[in-house]
Amino acid sequence: MIETTSVTVPPTTGKDSAPPPILPDISPSDMQKIQQRYAEERNKRRRPEGLSQYISLASTEDPQLKRLLHDPWDDGTAPSVTLKEGACFKVVIMGAGFGGLLFAVRLLQTGCFRPEEIVLVDATAGFGGTWYWNRYPGLMCDIESYIYLPLLEETGYIPKRKYASGEEIREHAQRIAAHWSLEHRAMWRTQVNQCSWSDEAAEWTLEMTQFPPPLHGDAIKADPFSATVHADFVILAPGPLNRPKVSDLAGFDSFQGSRFLASRWNYNVTGGSPEAPVLSKLEGKRVGIIGTGATGIQIVPELAKSCQQLYVFQRTPAQVGVRGQRSTDLEEWAKKVATGPGWQMARFRNFVSFTCDTQPPPQVDMVADGWTSFRSLQVLGGGGSPVSMEDIPAHITKMHAFDLPRSERIRARVDEIVHDRTVAEQLKAWYPSWCKRPCFHDDYLPTFNQPHVRLVDTNGKGVQTITPTGVVANDEQFDVDVLILAMGYEVQALENPGARARVSVFGRAGRSMDEKWAQRPLTLHGVATNGFPNMFFSGVGQTSFFPSYTATLDTCAKHVAFIISEGIKRQGSGKTTIEVTQNAETVWAQRVQAGAPALAAMAGCTPSYLNAEGSLEDVSVEERMKLAASARWPHGMNDWMDVLGEWRDAGDLDGLQISVV
Repeated sequence: MIETTSVTVPPTTGKDSAPPPILPDISPSDMQKIQQRYAEERNKRRRPEGLSQYISLASTEDPQLKRLLHDPWDDGTAPSVTLKEGACFKVVIMGAGFGGLLFAVRLLQTGCFRPEEIVLVDATAGFGGTWYWNRYPGLMCDIESYIYLPLLEETGYIPKRKYASGEEIREHAQRIAAHWSLEHRAMWRTQVNQCSWSDEAAEWTLEMTQFPPPLHGDAIKADPFSATVHADFVILAPGPLNRPKVSDLAGFDSFQGSRFLASRWNYNVTGGSPEAPVLSKLEGKRVGIIGTGATGIQIVPELAKSCQQLYVFQRTPAQVGVRGQRSTDLEEWAKKVATGPGWQMARFRNFVSFTCDTQPPPQVDMVADGWTSFRSLQVLGGGGSPVSMEDIPAHITKMHAFDLPRSERIRARVDEIVHDRTVAEQLKAWYPSWCKRPCFHDDYLPTFNQPHVRLVDTNGKGVQTITPTGVVANDEQFDVDVLILAMGYEVQALENPGARARVSVFGRAGRSMDEKWAQRPLTLHGVATNGFPNMFFSGVGQTSFFPSYTATLDTCAKHVAFIISEGIKRQGSGKTTIEVTQNAETVWAQRVQAGAPALAAMAGCTPSYLNAEGSLEDVSVEERMKLAASARWPHGMNDWMDVLGEWRDAGDLDGLQISVV
């Protein structure tokens, strides 16, 4: 380990479970050694093909690969709005995860809409978004449930544990839908193919296809039905984790055992169910799992409980900190958590203050977990002190100084837990904490002390091929009966809102959103763009999103609901058209771009989802400027929420043009 001299700052009042923040005094030689190791590990993993090393399952023509996307949860019983030719809606929301639900709820709360005027369109057959798809054993959210689960105050729900299981999260999505009478306002198994604006009618025309439910018994297979519908307002809320990817490996089709995506877990193969994930059918089986990110680290301990032999194929180790799971204490909930109106937002903002390194910090750390002692997280989420172009080298050095003690603690934790020295070294993450999504788990590392669990570390190379009987890695054949693919999701941060929703969008004069984004991504507040009136969206560009995405979604939903409702109220009768002005979106992009130096420490990261597998570092200067203008809000989530709140409080809807047809 690299030795450092550090000064410990006393913990603040109420911070009783998270380690205190540390300001290290790092010698230049120590910093040089660590940076050299980081660079070596990064270069091992960089590939010239970048994102093309993966296959897009959403667009592949390979029937074997397409089969991986089969919906295992659709039993055909979910009540659905039927697609009808010429149907008209006030609002069409694309997506029925937390984003779509929050947009619908916040619109209903304005009093300008009724549930029957809103429809949520989704390719799934149930609410939840990524939590609909992901039901693998061990699934939990690593953000505290008291701040991650939206609308707890409004629904009165008390989470069972500090960190909610996937089942509890999905049930909460259903709870929200029922609470606001939205459970019958979803159009399931439906894809919007094209969305076009009509100036004459002042509305959107949507070309859609609804697919039939799965067959049961003697039912006759129905054909997909396509129709055109109309909407006054369209909201794009697809979510960033809805398109799983797999590596472009030779031999995928040749494998003769059972294989499936982690996000399409096959309990028919493993035994168990999402409610009771006891994997009894894996007894006596050899199992391989490819991927050791946030998904893989949760699955591995569950697989090890049942299978005869487990191979864990690793390209890049995860940073795995302490989770500290515990049940919710109802007395503590009443006294320290749900303390009065607005408690959930107050708790979230307190959480952000620590993750964005707000100075001075609040006196009490309400959440007090591995996230809130993570000062260098501001590299991902923004915040901290403003950074100029001239300040970038000093800023990067400062972030590494903040990060090194944490990274050293994480690496030391591996040594403390894993008995085999070679395996322990292979499980250590040699990159700054912000380069890949940090993980928190109490059972992952101990799993590698079990004799039937083998880590197959590929030293950055990844798996080589798939064979009829298993996997080849490091020129060695590993025979498996079951192969689980946990390789993550497609990078969508660079896509326009329409592309993320898998829909072709055409605004005024038939201009496509693809064309506009190719020139320069421009929005007002990250929720709307000129040339596409009455269309709103959520996303990661020009907003703030880390580390809790549900808060971003709710902030966007409240903001959009305000804009739409105020536009309607101010224009009276007739169809209201709301559009961002060109000047407003240009000014917002300039504000984002001006703060981009605060995010400069992402340069030089090991390839990951967060930097498009390293491909962002190989772009031209012109492209870098475009990326800077489309980056996340650089001053942190609390600041972004404040800026939007002040804009609403001003009451003049600055930057919007509102008219009536």
